[in-house]
Amino acid sequence: MNNNFQKVLSVSKWTENLFSFKITRPKDFKFKSGEFVMIGLPGETKPILRAYSICSPNWSDELEFYSIIVENGPLTSKLKNIKKNDKIILMTKSTGTLILDALLPGKRLFLFSTGTGFAPFASLIRDPESYEKYENIIVTHTCRNINELNYSRSIVNECNSNEMFQEIIDGKLTFYQTTTREKSDFFGRITDRLIDHSFYEDLKIMPINPDQDRVMICGSLEFNNDLKKILIEYKFNEGATNKPGEFVLEKAFVG
Repeated sequence: MNNNFQKVLSVSKWTENLFSFKITRPKDFKFKSGEFVMIGLPGETKPILRAYSICSPNWSDELEFYSIIVENGPLTSKLKNIKKNDKIILMTKSTGTLILDALLPGKRLFLFSTGTGFAPFASLIRDPESYEKYENIIVTHTCRNINELNYSRSIVNECNSNEMFQEIIDGKLTFYQTTTREKSDFFGRITDRLIDHSFYEDLKIMPINPDQDRVMICGSLEFNNDLKKILIEYKFNEGATNKPGEFVLEKAFVG
């Protein structure tokens, strides 16, 4: 097996069940912002590997990942205990459909996510190329409770407070977060808010249309399917890395 041990540089806990961590990046490891890679830990007989989106933009010297702790999960039950200087297995090849090249040119880029599905968008909204290609980027994140939005909020705050980013973003980035269990300013499923147009009213923007808008989706299987159905009704065509379209979704993380 072609694997490579990398050192854990830091671990951040966001809730009881959500954490992020950074590891060293091999000099020869190349990836496109929005892609995922197989990472893991040694097992009793063979390595335990899972697909994880890379949260870092492609220019970063470190590789960042965002994880939920799954009770009795083969990998996350062990991964939750990692600490600085521990070793993580990093496979050598990244892949995925949530990349800029899988979309046709457009004016607005919508990034819809639930749960840890925000991870690839943490990469894309920190990539200058995203702002070169689009006039506006609207990233949404839906979770059950408010504290589960802490990580995405910190990434967006980093973008808005970093001097280098400020010049690149220049007001192009919009962040919209909703909760489905705990009451918040924007309560309810993002799909419902798209259907009743409250999403557009909240942001004071025109509804999405395939002529100028491009969409990426990353979340649960139900969320992906519901949003895909809405987009197809809007006459959006699904894209792929070998055939760009008006929207793409990531199927690697759903059952």
